[in-house]
Amino acid sequence: MDALLTLIDKGNTFLWSFLLLVMLVGTGVYYTIRLKFIQIRRFREGWHEVFGNFSLSGQKHEKGEMTSFQAIATAIAAQVGTGNLAGAATALIGGGPGAIFWMWVSAFFGMATIYSEAVLAQTYRTEKHGEITGGPVYYIKAAFKGTLGRVMAGLFAVFIILALGFMGNMVQSNSIGAAFAEVFAEFGLGVPPVAVGLILAVIAAFIFLGGTRRLAAVVEKLVPIMAIIYIFGSLILILLHITALPRAVAMIFVGAFSPKAVLGAGAGIGVREAVRFGVARGLFSNEAGMGSTPHAHARARASSPHHQGMCAMVSVFIDTFIILNLTVFSVLTTGAMDSGKTGVALAQQAFATSFGRFGTIFIAVCLLFFAFSTILGWHFFGETNVRYLFGDKASRIYSLLVVLFIVIGSTLKVQLVWDLSDFFNGLMVIPNVCALIALTGVVRKEAGKHGAL
Repeated sequence: MDALLTLIDKGNTFLWSFLLLVMLVGTGVYYTIRLKFIQIRRFREGWHEVFGNFSLSGQKHEKGEMTSFQAIATAIAAQVGTGNLAGAATALIGGGPGAIFWMWVSAFFGMATIYSEAVLAQTYRTEKHGEITGGPVYYIKAAFKGTLGRVMAGLFAVFIILALGFMGNMVQSNSIGAAFAEVFAEFGLGVPPVAVGLILAVIAAFIFLGGTRRLAAVVEKLVPIMAIIYIFGSLILILLHITALPRAVAMIFVGAFSPKAVLGAGAGIGVREAVRFGVARGLFSNEAGMGSTPHAHARARASSPHHQGMCAMVSVFIDTFIILNLTVFSVLTTGAMDSGKTGVALAQQAFATSFGRFGTIFIAVCLLFFAFSTILGWHFFGETNVRYLFGDKASRIYSLLVVLFIVIGSTLKVQLVWDLSDFFNGLMVIPNVCALIALTGVVRKEAGKHGAL
């Protein structure tokens, strides 16, 4: 096991210390400039696109389509997962408070990147077997013709199936299992995490078998409810420690450029680690540039690709600048970092400082909703690529394998699960970003048609 951890860690160091930092942030900067800071100029329009279509009524959709709100809810369901709780906590421990600054930077530029992903997903979506489908595999083939396009699309499909369908969903179940193990321990109960994993697997299987319609119906109701509950609880905690907020903000900005000034020379964390953990965990949280959420945006019944792109930008804002920041400031203002805990246990410690056992339970329940909604979204993204590679008949086998990996993930060591997820997340970025750059002209043309340039 130690040898595997070492090997995966070396792979992640290669990917995340330079290559993917340049590709992800560079693509975000590039699109921000080419689209003339669209994430600032048209943010109000995007906000209206999302919440102007808000509905819990389960609107009808045809040919596998979703309403625009259902598509954005599915995207946010995938984005708002353990990255916002356990991911934020591991970023703070691994990269120090300064890592959060680099999360913000990557998310700001990522808003322009995800706009382009949604536009291309809508532009190149297609109909197969009477159902609307789409995603990076289709715009990758459009960007690179012939054998090169087919190979790159095929690699992306394999990487996303491994990264999200299998490894990523193990992260989600692992974090849920760990959170509830902490709760059970508070009451002196020795319930193993695998028991939680088995329950999750059964519920997930029921929804998987219901297809896109059942998925859309669940997430459009689950996402708003879970977000409101967590926002309300976090704001109460932060307000109880409001006097510590200025220091927490200072720790983030100082730590971004001088981690030792915040953590001390003995911490062993430098700027490089702050950037690496900030961007890596930021990607895991908001998924901009990763090529995952375009699968949901492709199915949206939007008035135009541009309008769905506006919705996509807002999803990154909600994920990183609202939900994730609430976790960050809950941890920093309560002094929970001094507890020595990491992952979801660190977030639970933050809430326990003021709410005792209820705080531990609150985070476990929130994580259950966050992570479970992500499992649903990521299964859907992986399934789209399974169908692309192997046809519709393979989707049931894939769903059964995902259910199995949910159970397995609940039993593994936290570090191994996160490292594997980071590795495959990194690999899927490469073909997706290459296609985004190659199709810049298509994105600019669509933005120009709607006066967004």
